[in-house]
This record gives sequence, structure tokens and C-alpha cells, in this order.
Amino acid sequence: MTEDNVAIADQSVDAAPSQDNTARNKLVIGLLLVSAFVVILNETVMMVALPHLMASLDITASTAQWLSTAFMLTMAVVIPVTGLLLQRFNTRPMFILAMSLFSAGTLISALAPGFAVLVIGRIVQASGTAIMMPLLMTTVMHLVPPESRGKTMGNISIVISVAPAIGPTLSGLILSVLDWRWMFLLVLPIALAALALGAKRIVNVTTPSDAPIDGLSVVLSAIGFGGFVYGLSEFGASALHPTVVSPWIPFIVGAVVIVFFLLRQVTLQKENRALLDLRIGSAIIALGALVTAFFVRKPEGGPTAGHGH
Repeated sequence: MTEDNVAIADQSVDAAPSQDNTARNKLVIGLLLVSAFVVILNETVMMVALPHLMASLDITASTAQWLSTAFMLTMAVVIPVTGLLLQRFNTRPMFILAMSLFSAGTLISALAPGFAVLVIGRIVQASGTAIMMPLLMTTVMHLVPPESRGKTMGNISIVISVAPAIGPTLSGLILSVLDWRWMFLLVLPIALAALALGAKRIVNVTTPSDAPIDGLSVVLSAIGFGGFVYGLSEFGASALHPTVVSPWIPFIVGAVVIVFFLLRQVTLQKENRALLDLRIGSAIIALGALVTAFFVRKPEGGPTAGHGH
């Protein structure tokens, strides 16, 4: 065999694994996108369902609003911790955890005998949702080369934008012919199918590390973001009826605690021990984050926690 033939054979051997990896990566990202679409779609189904729930469960409007508030609070508390989880655990178990939580929460909500259990179901759902979006972003950054990330992020943006827009319409369609429980019963098979397919086909694409856990940062994160989001959600409620606690109290306390949390992260970054690494390598990324934070609103009826970090 000539040297040219040997070189061609070597190139063919190298190309096969490369093609296999590309197909595998597309499958992983595709499964994550479908799963993300399902969990984000679920966020906005409550918009038009609250009047039906108030009549069915015999609750007031302020009580029914907790179905959205509890979801937002859970997202605000869980998302900052998700970055740490993604460092310590691999892709596949984190996907299984996220979709298992979401599926379990959907089932609990569908079978809820009363309002309290329904809120618990929404909290469990939100825990899975809070893990899924950072998992999607982290996986994309690991699998997609820099020159292709713009296209992939565009697809993710479509998912993030379209799913919340469809949610209220789908919810209204379901409620026009079926009971409110079917909002969850129709989503459950899709979530379970995504869980089963992902558990079988998703591979580990990250390398876990023994990331340090700063307990104080976790506590500050929960109090700060939880209080801030709760204060924001209560501003609207206080305009309709008197509240036991002024929304300014949790809002200000949350804002102050967030400042302490951010200062601690800046200090811990020097030792690579931060719960959230706040360093931004590009002014464009910083500008995009600011625009998203201040000008983009979710159609849930109020501000929500972000889907990533």
C-alpha cells in the first residue's frame, strides 16, 4: 500500500468517529430542546386557568395566584444552585433528575385532591424546570463549536419564545372542552416519553468535578432571590386587596441580601469557589443579559426567574 493510500485510510477512520460524535451531539441537543419546550410550555398554562381553578376548588383570586407565585419562587431559589449541581454531576443523571421531577410534579398536579396538593405539584414541576434550562445551555456550550453556537442559540431562542406564547392558547383550548386536570394529563405522556428516550439515548458530555459548596452562598441565594421575587409578585396582589405584610419588606430585604450574595461571589471567584461565576468575557454578552433582564417579560402575568444563569 502506498503512502497516499495509507493517509486516505487514516482520514476515513478519523472521519467515522467524527460523524458519529456529530450525530450523537445533535441527538442530545434535540432531546434537550424538546424537553425544554415541554417544561417552558407548562409555565404559562395557568394564565387562563385561574378562573376555572377558583370555581372548581372554591378559592379566592389571591389564593389561586399562589400557583404562579410558588412556581416563580421555586425557580428563583433552585436556578442559582443548579450551576453547582451541573459541575458535580454528569449530563445524563441531571437530565433524568430534571424530567423526573417535572413528570412527578405534573402527575401530582393532575391528581391533586385540593389546592394545597396542587401547589406542591407546581413546586415539584418548577424544580425540574429550573434544572432543565441551565442544563440545556451548559450542554450546548460543551458540544457545539464556537462557529455554530449562534445557530444553535437561535433554535433555543425559538423554543423559549414560542413555548410561553402557545401555553395560554393551548390552555384555553383544553379548558373549553375538558376539565382543568387535563392541562397536566395531556402534558404527562410527552414528559414521560422525553424522560424515557433521554434516559436511553442521552450520553454524558461533561466531566464532573468536586466543586466546593459554599453553604452561606446557598442560604443568601435562597433568601435574596426568593424574597425579591416574592416582593415583586405581591405588588400586583396588594393593589387588589390588603396584604398581611407590605410587599416592600420582602422586596427590599431580598434586594439587600442579593447585594451581599453578589459581593461574596466576587470574593469567592478569586479562589474559584463561587456558587455563581459572575465574570463576563464579552461586553456584547453583558449587554444582552441586561436587555433580557430589564426589557423581556414573561406572559405569566409578572416577572419570573430567568431560565439560565
